[in-house]
This record gives sequence, C-alpha cells and structure tokens, in this order.
Amino acid sequence: MKYIYLVAGARPNFMKIAPIVRAMRAHGGLGFKIIHTGQHYDRDMNEVFFEELGIPEPDVFMAAGGGSHSQQTARIMVAFEELCQTDRPDAVLVVGDVNSTLACAIVAKKLSIPVAHVEAGLRSGDMTMPEEINRLVTDSISDLFFVTEPSGVAHLKREGKDDSAIHYVGHVMIDNLLYQVEKLAGIDTALFGTNCFKAANRVNSKSGSGRYGVVTLHRPGNVDSAEIMRRVGRALTEIATELPLIFPVHPRTRNNLEKFGIDLGPNITLVGPQAYMPFLNLWKDAAVVLTDSGGLQEETTALGVPCITIRENTERPVTVDEGSNVLAGTEPARIIAEARKVLRGEGKQGCRPHLWDGKAAERIVKILAMEFAGDS
Repeated sequence: MKYIYLVAGARPNFMKIAPIVRAMRAHGGLGFKIIHTGQHYDRDMNEVFFEELGIPEPDVFMAAGGGSHSQQTARIMVAFEELCQTDRPDAVLVVGDVNSTLACAIVAKKLSIPVAHVEAGLRSGDMTMPEEINRLVTDSISDLFFVTEPSGVAHLKREGKDDSAIHYVGHVMIDNLLYQVEKLAGIDTALFGTNCFKAANRVNSKSGSGRYGVVTLHRPGNVDSAEIMRRVGRALTEIATELPLIFPVHPRTRNNLEKFGIDLGPNITLVGPQAYMPFLNLWKDAAVVLTDSGGLQEETTALGVPCITIRENTERPVTVDEGSNVLAGTEPARIIAEARKVLRGEGKQGCRPHLWDGKAAERIVKILAMEFAGDS
C-alpha cells in the first residue's frame, strides 16, 4: 500500500492533519505515518489530546525544535532527511506555514519525493512575517496545492502553477472546528478554568451568548514593538470600560507587557494560554474577538462571531470579503470604533465561505488516492 508522511510541527498543525487522518482511515486506500518534528514541544500533547482530536499519537517524534528560525529549520531538515532515507514515503504532506512546513518540503523535494501543501496559496504580502517566507518557498516547490479560499487559487495561478495541480477543497481547520464543536456539546464545560468568567458575563442563559470580548495577541510585529503594544493597549483598555475582556496571554506577549510597563487595567482579565476546547468554549459565545491570529480569523468566520483583526494585512481575505472579520490595523481610534459597532449591534456577521463545510479532508484524500494509489 502507498503511504504518505503527514508532517506537523506545532499544536495547531495537528488540528489541521486530524481531519485528514480521519478521512484516510475512512477511505482505507492509503497508508500514513504522522511525523511530529518537535518544532514546538507541548507537555499537554498527551494521549488525551490526540484522543480529543480523534487521531493516534505520532509515529515519529523528532525533537528538533528550539533556537532561532535558521537553527530550528536546519535541525528539522537534518532529522527529516535521515528519516526519509531510512523509511522513504511515497509522498509528503505538509500543512500551514510554520518552519517545519518549509524544512520538510525542501528535504522531500531534494529527495524527489512529491510534496502536497495544505493551505497553499495564502499571501499577506508582508515579507517581515516569517510565515510569509515559509509559504512562498513551500509553494514554489510543491507538487500539489490544496487551497482554502479563492485568493489562494488566484495567487498560485499568478505565480505560474499548473491548473491541474491546484485544488480548491475548503479548509481542514474548519473540518476540525466543526468536529470539536460537536464534541463540546457533550462535555461538562463547568470544569474549564474560564467558566466562572464566562458565567459572570453571560446575558442570555438560553443561548449562552456572552457580553464579553476575547483578546489574543502574539505576532512579533505587534507584541515586540513597545509603540504598537502601547497603542493597542490603549484601545483595549478603552473598549474594556464598555465590555469586559478576557485575554489568554501568550508567554512572549506577557513578557513584553511587563518589559514595556503596560498596565491594561482592571477590566481586562489576564489568563494563561488555553487548551483548544476550553478556548473554543470561551470565544464561540463572545460578543467580539480581537486578535492578530490568522486561524482565529477563519474560525470566527465559520461560526459567525464578529472578529476585529489587529493587523495591517491578512493572508485570509475571504474572512473580510465574505466572513465576520474586519481588518482594523493598530490605530486605537479604528479598533475602538469597530468594537463600538459590535456593541451597537452592528458587528459584521458575514457568511461561511464556499466549501467550508467540514468535508475538505475527504476531498483531499480522494485527490491523494487518485495521485498515489491509482484510484479513478
């Protein structure tokens, strides 16, 4: 049986490959091995986490993470090359835009192993983002492109990719989201640490809708700049006088808030990073999400939650064109104005984009089987 390496380097990557694993198991015509590069080691990534995702634990853990971008990428490349030379797969599938995506795509291509890229074609146009470099290089050498939105198709065609290699399939991250929303309905959410905050700010006990906002900030372009962090902090502090905010703080962000001496005030509840299900339970019922996360722009769009993106650009324009996302930049006046629209009931709802229906992984596996297992 033909088999494919499914590469993941960080926790969000596993959420993207999980639907593909489930679809491969259901199809039965392709084998697979889950390769964890160890780019990010999460001590909470244990048996329970993978059981929650509905997938087995990784077949290979390379423990290659840490260090600078170059050091990390180099270690992953060396480890992955040794693996492919010892146990050569028929293809390598990479997801997203992390360093593992880039490193494993380069190694596979140099070994003449076909590369399939899930979330191909996304572009922000911002070359200061490491992720943008990873996307561009990965797409420049991939053989199959699995695309989440129309802009991705347009970018790949403009870059000269063959139409027959480009597949607009929908979004595996949304597959996972819908899978987890269904599972969440059967979980006792009272056990989640943020449940007290959510319960205290619930305004509709029947629907569970909350009168609160959720904040996430982690991109270096925002949190490593004292000037930008102070601007964003002023906006959040002002919004919090009208809407309680809860902020799961990334360690990098927390360190910089302390370093820059930024006090967000008493109306913003700072908590530690959240596991997927507790965080989903929190943001899905929020009045608004304020974020610089790419994935959260998409997930809020899928569930129709108003989202204010604190960035000057986005590689996911469908969330703005069709979804519930607004690109607000980092100027306080614009961020505050968009939040007040939400408070007046004028927040953007939008609609779920085409093919974001929970079946993207099934489409991907069908194409992979045609390419590598001879299915017609």
